[in-house]
Amino acid sequence: MTQIPQPLHPGAQLARRWVVNYFNGQNENAAREFIAPHYALEIGDHLFSGRDTQWLPAVAQQFAQFPGMGMTVHKVVLGSDDKANRVGVWFSEHGASGGPGGPVAVWSGVGIYRSEGNQLVGCCAQEDYFTRSRQLRSGTTDAVDPPAAAPWDTLPLGTNLQAQAIVEQWLQHAWPVNESQVHVDDEHITGQHLRFEVTSTDIIDLFSSGPDVVFHARQRGFYRGGLAGVPEREREEVLNVNGMVTVRDGAVHSGRVIRDRGGLKGRLLKD
Repeated sequence: MTQIPQPLHPGAQLARRWVVNYFNGQNENAAREFIAPHYALEIGDHLFSGRDTQWLPAVAQQFAQFPGMGMTVHKVVLGSDDKANRVGVWFSEHGASGGPGGPVAVWSGVGIYRSEGNQLVGCCAQEDYFTRSRQLRSGTTDAVDPPAAAPWDTLPLGTNLQAQAIVEQWLQHAWPVNESQVHVDDEHITGQHLRFEVTSTDIIDLFSSGPDVVFHARQRGFYRGGLAGVPEREREEVLNVNGMVTVRDGAVHSGRVIRDRGGLKGRLLKD
């Protein structure tokens, strides 16, 4: 008996159009077909509000710097019974700066996309531009993490309040973390750890699908070192954090976390 193919989840369909039709094709016209005019991207301390006036021009600058840039998707998490219509995506971007022959970099990100009907209306993301700069300076390129075999065939697995509570508590802990299978920024590659003593955490967005939890948080605390050329400070700072983690046996087990190290360093160097 022939199995009737099931349609993609609407959130997965939009994420697929984002990656395949728009980003990897570097096609602004494709973006206008499914991204709302009032689309806004929050990334680090920056807000790009307006599809045509701010967001598309900002991405076009990246395309100009990396003409062959592409995106690889490592995991997609769909919100369950989610009125906010959220989709979490762990991805990497990669390309040669200046085009063919230029230095090549790979940098990861975690984004939370929001939709209304059949359009994307916003995204909150963190991308590890810090590691991109390291690779461009050194001329040594990091490996691309393995792609998801079927990212667009993801299904929502149901809200898991227990997993959410575990992650919320976990985000109160200091960096670096003890979980070896949670890869934070590029610390698993360089062995250099940003040390940040967390005093409080503001959860901006968080949702779950079975054991997987996706979050955007703003942590307050004290920088204790780990950024080259920046000594520790005795004043409270802010660290923006996005992540996609899996909870197992009552604890955070594995996942990917990206923090806005560049924004933190910029604030620390103002004085």
